[in-house]
Amino acid sequence: MEVRKIIEGLHPLERKVLLVLAKSKTLDEAMTSSALSQPEVMRAFQWLQNKGIVNLKEDLKEIAQLDKNGLSSLNYGLPEKRFLLAIKDKPLSLSKLIASTKLEREEVNACIGILKGKAAIDVKKEGAEMWVSITEQGKKLVSKESLEEQFLKKLSSGVIDLKTLKPEEKFVLDAFKKRREFITIALVKLWSAELTEVGKKIISAGSGFNEIKVVDRLTEQMLKTGEWKGKTFRRYDVQINVPKIYGGKRHFVNQAIEYAKRIWLDMGFKEMKGNILNTSFWNFDALFTAQDHPVREMQDTYYIGDPALGKLPNEKFIGLVRNAHENGGKTGSSGWGYKWNPEDAKRNVLRTHTTVLSAKTLAQLKKDDWPAKYFALGKCFRNETLDWSHLFEFNQTEGIVVDPDANFKHLLGYLKMFFKKMGFPQARFRPAYFPYTEPSIEIDVFHPIHQKWVELGGAGIFRPEVTEILLGEEVPVLAWGPGFDRIIMDYYKLTDLRDLYKNDIKQLREMKAWMR
Repeated sequence: MEVRKIIEGLHPLERKVLLVLAKSKTLDEAMTSSALSQPEVMRAFQWLQNKGIVNLKEDLKEIAQLDKNGLSSLNYGLPEKRFLLAIKDKPLSLSKLIASTKLEREEVNACIGILKGKAAIDVKKEGAEMWVSITEQGKKLVSKESLEEQFLKKLSSGVIDLKTLKPEEKFVLDAFKKRREFITIALVKLWSAELTEVGKKIISAGSGFNEIKVVDRLTEQMLKTGEWKGKTFRRYDVQINVPKIYGGKRHFVNQAIEYAKRIWLDMGFKEMKGNILNTSFWNFDALFTAQDHPVREMQDTYYIGDPALGKLPNEKFIGLVRNAHENGGKTGSSGWGYKWNPEDAKRNVLRTHTTVLSAKTLAQLKKDDWPAKYFALGKCFRNETLDWSHLFEFNQTEGIVVDPDANFKHLLGYLKMFFKKMGFPQARFRPAYFPYTEPSIEIDVFHPIHQKWVELGGAGIFRPEVTEILLGEEVPVLAWGPGFDRIIMDYYKLTDLRDLYKNDIKQLREMKAWMR
């Protein structure tokens, strides 16, 4: 683009900044020379860089500035100076010293440490009282301005670049760093701009930079009077970079969860909901998980301290669960062969699986409700060591089908359909073991991009020790509970589970919408 056209397209802020850029390189210098505010100069810098007129450079500078106690010391004197002035004429007891200086006890103790280090005071104990007196060295310190006071005055003039400090000032700075709220150390960005070859041509003699006058905006008055005729209006630059606009949207994890819920609803399932805090009775015992099973230990489970215990259901359920665990009850099983403890069943726990919702739902179903299909998708909690592949919370999708005519093939069919709709058309199933299902399977899906099988979780048919207790008779109940977070990670190309919940604003803005 020719120079004249570039000049005609310059914003008034760009013109003002260009006029001073030959001499003023930094943001602060440009602000002073152009009488513009920081946002105005920075905006002009960025626009000019987009047009290839300047090159911007960013530097980081470590600065020091006064904090709360530093400002107070600047106005009322350093605590140690006020301390010395109070005992300049005569020794004082510690209690009178505190009263006369109006310093806090913590500040007085700090002053004693500082001044003893400078040999400025003597401290003696007489009876139950501590007495403090000034030394000759202390009198010399009172009579002149200290390095600390000089440094505070220097800081009061504005922020200080730490690279410019003298050795003695660095010594004082280090001392102040150890004191509460005296100074603040921070990293700031320094912006500077340098003219490119195009920029130099624009402001060079003969370019017409000062002679080319443009009108920035067309007004109603100009249209009425015809004043617009013969004027040169500022050009619109349709190629210039503009800031991206990010519309509001749901968190990507919630998008995936809502999509999966819609799949189950479309397949005729009803959603199960419930609290994340449950008694061990519903989370473990009702699901025929023995009370000495390793999964119930503290290293795997989050037990709650307050309230530590919850309420058990009615005596009928308690008796059925006790019998199932101790001897199998009327299920034909031999149970686990131990004495069941109701106190262990009362312990409150953050749910370790959404299967607790299945147990509670089955306990409320009546025979007239069969056949029935339910699903859940929610957070579960395990006591895991946090790393790229483990979190202490995770999402699980749960499902049950209660139907006297249901069989193992139906179970596989439901799972295949769900994962097909989630973007995994191939699924395979391997034999597995779970305390509350038989037969039990592990679910693998074939990753269409990575060309490998990925394990997602377990499924099976609830054992009689579960169904006879919760439903009142042995009825086939298909059940599954695969993890959901790995599916989300795969879709969004994440390699660390922690990225699901770090709430990085850049990640959230750039993350694509969930669409299968």
